[in-house]
Amino acid sequence: MSETTRKRRWFTICAITASAALVAIPAGAAPGRGGSPFGVRALEQLAAERAQSGGAVTPKVTVDDGGDDDGNEADEIAEGADQYAEARTSPGVVAPGAYGAAWSSLANLPSTGGSWRNVTDLPYNSDDARYRDYDSNSSGGSGNVTGRMAAMAADGDGYVYAGSAGGGVWRSRSGGGHWQPISDKLSSQSTGALALDGSGRLWLGTGEANTNADAYLGSGVYVLSDPHHGTFSSRSRVGGDELESTTVHQLRFGGGKVWAATSEGVWSHSTKTLGGAWKLEFAPNPDYLPGGSLADDASAPYKNITNDIAIDPKNPAKVVLAVGWRSGDDYNGFYTKGTDGTWTRITSGLGDLPSDADNVGDVTFARSADGSRYYAIDQSPEQLNTNPDSGLEGFYVSKSGSPTGPWTKIADYQQLAADGSALTSSGYMPGVQAWYNQFLTVDPANAEHVYAGLEEVYETKDGGSNWSTVGPYWNFGFSCWSIDPAKQTGDCNQTTHSDQHGVAIGSYHGKSYVYVGNDGGAYKRPVDGSQDSSGHATDWTSLNDGTIDTLQYYSVGIGKDRTYGGVSVTGGLQDNGQSILRSNDKVMGSNFGGDGGDTLTDPANGCNIAEEYVYLSVQVTQNCAVNDGSWVTDPSKVTSYNVAPADNATSEARFIAPLAADMKNSSTWIAGGRHVWVQTHGYAIRSGDEWTSVRDLGAGRTATAVAASGGKVYAAWCGPCNNQGFARGISVGNAGGTSRTKSGGGSGWHDINLPATGTDGTVPNRYLSGFAIDPKNADHVYLEVNGFSRHWTEGPGAGVGHVFESTDGGTTWKDISANLPDVPANSAVVTANGGLAVATDLGVVYRAPGRATWQRVGQLPAVAVLQLKLSPDGATLYAATHGRGIYTIKVRDCG
Repeated sequence: MSETTRKRRWFTICAITASAALVAIPAGAAPGRGGSPFGVRALEQLAAERAQSGGAVTPKVTVDDGGDDDGNEADEIAEGADQYAEARTSPGVVAPGAYGAAWSSLANLPSTGGSWRNVTDLPYNSDDARYRDYDSNSSGGSGNVTGRMAAMAADGDGYVYAGSAGGGVWRSRSGGGHWQPISDKLSSQSTGALALDGSGRLWLGTGEANTNADAYLGSGVYVLSDPHHGTFSSRSRVGGDELESTTVHQLRFGGGKVWAATSEGVWSHSTKTLGGAWKLEFAPNPDYLPGGSLADDASAPYKNITNDIAIDPKNPAKVVLAVGWRSGDDYNGFYTKGTDGTWTRITSGLGDLPSDADNVGDVTFARSADGSRYYAIDQSPEQLNTNPDSGLEGFYVSKSGSPTGPWTKIADYQQLAADGSALTSSGYMPGVQAWYNQFLTVDPANAEHVYAGLEEVYETKDGGSNWSTVGPYWNFGFSCWSIDPAKQTGDCNQTTHSDQHGVAIGSYHGKSYVYVGNDGGAYKRPVDGSQDSSGHATDWTSLNDGTIDTLQYYSVGIGKDRTYGGVSVTGGLQDNGQSILRSNDKVMGSNFGGDGGDTLTDPANGCNIAEEYVYLSVQVTQNCAVNDGSWVTDPSKVTSYNVAPADNATSEARFIAPLAADMKNSSTWIAGGRHVWVQTHGYAIRSGDEWTSVRDLGAGRTATAVAASGGKVYAAWCGPCNNQGFARGISVGNAGGTSRTKSGGGSGWHDINLPATGTDGTVPNRYLSGFAIDPKNADHVYLEVNGFSRHWTEGPGAGVGHVFESTDGGTTWKDISANLPDVPANSAVVTANGGLAVATDLGVVYRAPGRATWQRVGQLPAVAVLQLKLSPDGATLYAATHGRGIYTIKVRDCG
């Protein structure tokens, strides 16, 4: 995409001394960069991304979530979630129960020997002073981080519960820290909601609703009667399978019921009798629910979104439902039940709180313990679609204590920006991602003391008249900040990670704390904590002590550690940059910021690293990006370089685009966007101009997987990539040859003839996610296929099978799935003895050499494994999980 389109969301002033002098970085040091010298990758506004993208990159074109939003929702989170989901749902719509059935099937597979070992279960310091290079966010102030926390709960006895996006629920008995997983036995490790009821039971709603992506579907609601000691199991599920394959946004209690706001309407169940079916209270468009006449419609997942339930504490029969899709739909609004028992939209009488569909989107409620106040956050679809600065409609209070109001507006994004926020730049202000970032809670001891979360954490102690940004997005741009490696974040105090999702108030040893969950894990501070003169909290503590590992990896790389011996392990993460673990480390560091995508690591030297940001933006370093920040005053000391192929500038690559090194020559790299790109300078590359296009896949197509061995290249593509005419294919050719040109058309390239509809025994018409080439024979290759078979997927040519084999260079393929569970397959590697290990959305399976059937490798939780790599000596298998960090197992133990 162009520099104009890829307008940076960083701050134009970078304080390198007390005078906050500006530093100019020579263009040669980091090609394609803008004028700010710091944090360039973490906050990119991808303005007009969807509007400019072709069908291969644009996610859904159903409802109003596609290319007509002027780029306001075209940010990394939405785009990444949509593309992650479409890989698993295209060419159609996946029926409920697919993941549950796959988990049961996986559990019935025979298991290999050996046990997985977590290698990232140690603190991960985002402010590690060793890595203050140009592309790092070290010194921003987030401290130790882990993966996204979607929900939090806490009690008065020091017990804290953290529900992660993809790594399950964790418990602390010490007010935060020293965590233990308590939901590993469940078939879904995705958390939507956590709540403690009046008797101390812990309720878990599975299926994260923050992104509304099908990839995070849950398996229902569970309850733990003794959360201090017990663990969740399938036997603790409430009701039947009514909430299977939904997401749960909130759980609320009132009138002897638990209410669940889900992606398929609002449901209720008795809190006393846990058996029996859930009752569907309200669905605005029931024809789009499973079993309905429009259940297979492409827009069905967005037609019954519900966000929260407000129950009048004085009259539990008076209930208000917040209903609506974040991007807007005719059904958006607030609903209440009339005297005739039917739910009707509230059209007036709410005061300042909007009642029209255009201005009711994602909503969060919170009420005070004494019943005197109700508070609300409202995200506006109209703001989202027209205001480039923010999607927030406002914060509101009902001083009557009734959810029907009248409501008074107590804050908007401009007020919050003026109250100590780090987000004061046009195009990225408080609430710009209010559809994704929301939490709200009231101090039980003070009805006017409120914490609210958007991208940042805000606090008011007077019911909303005045606000403080107690948890700013980061400290860059503040006068207290400096890059000094002797300090964590200059003279600023630690803040939280950005992007807030969960909050709870509890106590430990008689002192009350607020616990927040965000894209960087869990943090706490005293409820009545201290602030500096800017209103920033001085007392945040990261609870990500290494005992909790919910890191969401897209990739893993392994290379010899030439400094300390052993190996260095690195990987790209959702919103937590690139982690690097040297062989002698007690704490992992972060050497690149923002989102980390695919990664390459030199097997012979683990400090030679190529790391993808998003959309094929590639950075390279040859010293692990070790830097003390001296590049700020001496630009020649920059040691990481932007080497993105041209498809990055034209928006013609996937959010997480494929990147690979030739198995026989680590200096030859393959990258995939609309084009297949090759460069032969290895880690010595310094410019994107060093890439050559060897194949133009065609307008509207983009690569989904690439692999190469001995110069032979395989490239899979899709286009369109969603359920609106989904198509896929494979191109095969040569990385070299005299006929390759800058415009494409390299030597020997051709498209494999794949049946358009994926008939039985042939490659299905689904997302092609990976290749694994036999190191002994480049014509012997395995193909991994994502999504679900036609049993679960309503779409043309969904077919059957997830692993296919070719012995003639891709000309013909044979389905070798056999007893492999019907579950999305993401990656594979061929082991030295000829075995095949495959990464799936629910763990790893292995086919031993000479065998035709599959075994389950070890006992990982139900977590997505997105990539597999072998150690430099081939003896150890590394698994990058999207929710539980990086694991290893010895290849000899696989079968």
